[in-house]
Parts: sequence; C-alpha cells; structure tokens
Amino acid sequence: MRLMLREFGFRTGPHEHRVVQPRQPLRHTSLRAPDPIGTLLGDHDGLSRLAGLFSFAACSPHTIVHLPLRDGVPPDEGAGDLVDLVLAHHTLGLRPSRWPALRRRLRAGIPLTARTDEARTARDAAAWRARRDRADFREGLRHATHARTLFLFGGRGVFAETAGHFAHAAGHGPRHKGVAKGHTAFMTSLPELAEPPGGGHPVEVLICFKPYPPYAHFRRPGAPASRPRRPAAAP
Repeated sequence: MRLMLREFGFRTGPHEHRVVQPRQPLRHTSLRAPDPIGTLLGDHDGLSRLAGLFSFAACSPHTIVHLPLRDGVPPDEGAGDLVDLVLAHHTLGLRPSRWPALRRRLRAGIPLTARTDEARTARDAAAWRARRDRADFREGLRHATHARTLFLFGGRGVFAETAGHFAHAAGHGPRHKGVAKGHTAFMTSLPELAEPPGGGHPVEVLICFKPYPPYAHFRRPGAPASRPRRPAAAP
C-alpha cells in the first residue's frame, strides 16, 4: 500500500523526534477511549489505511505515528470520549504527559510517501503469534489515555498483527448483511491489550465496520453498481 503522509522533525533539548501523520484525515473513522471498552468505527477506506499505518509503525521503531481521528466526521452512534490515536514503539520511551507539548510542534510538515510490504508484515505477525504461547511472552500492546489521545505502545510483531486485524475488517466488513442500511458490523478487536493493575473488567477496543451516510451510496461487494430501473408504466 502507498501511504501519503506528512513528516515532522524537531528537537526538544537533547532529544530528536520524528512524527508522521496521514496527509488527508480519515474522515469516516472514529475512536472512543476504552473505559474499559472502546470502539473504533471505520469505513473501508479508513480501516484499510489503518492497516497500512500499523504496518508502517511496525517497521519504524524511531517514528511516532499520530492519527488525529477527532478531525473526522463525528459518528452517529456510540458513547464515550472521542480520541486521537498515537502509535509508538516502547523503546522510544514516549511519555503521554509529554505529548501535548510535542503535538503543538506539529505545524509545518513535509510531504512523505511510504510503501508498506504486506508480505513482510504477514511474516512478522506470524512470528509474533508463534511466540505468544511462551511463558515469558511480554509483547502485547501497552496503552494509556491522556489529553484526548489513546496511546498504543508495542513492537514490530504486535503492530504487524494489528495491521492484519484492520486489513481483515476492511476486506470482510462490507460483506456483512445490514451494513448497507447503516448497521455496524463488529469485526474483531485490538490484540493483547495489557490489563490494568488490580484486575477488573478486561480492557478492549472493538474494531467495527460502518459505511458513512447517506447509506444509499453503499454497495456490498458483488451488488450491481446502480439500482435497476423501474419498468415503464403501461399506457
């Protein structure tokens, strides 16, 4: 997949930062913070681009990926706070409390075009799944919500696995019955979110397919491109 991005580079003290954003917003994609269950709604375009962005994040350990999802069209369903999304490798040591100051520096980015390697992403995801059953497995997604932003911290394998989840949702979501009428189709959820200390309800982010209104524009795969004409009235 070819990703059209904006790249920002700046220094704060001894630290250099590289941040990328989608050049065009994911207009019909929204995210509600997990408290303890969050929801990500997206159409085919949004879910496909999320798959590409997670794939990009998987192989970019020195880059922060910022998705300003609050800039899109507000969803017509759901409850909870709408938030942006930030992806970062845990090795970067990004602290959510520092993000608002960094976000204010995102003013004049330069165009960047990147291509993802789906075969490499699939191999990384398969290797991550093979390690998941080990007793010493510590490669899930860590998460935090701060400043109207959900942060996901991980590594190459879990970001690649998540890219596959979004690709599945984008490819199979349009085939669900009812979506042409605006119904939401639950597809999957983010993998391996770390549980909060002290127990409680497991934290989840549900990934759902939902076309954007007006729903008359939407056609399920295999459906005719236009509605058949009504027969002419008898004279």
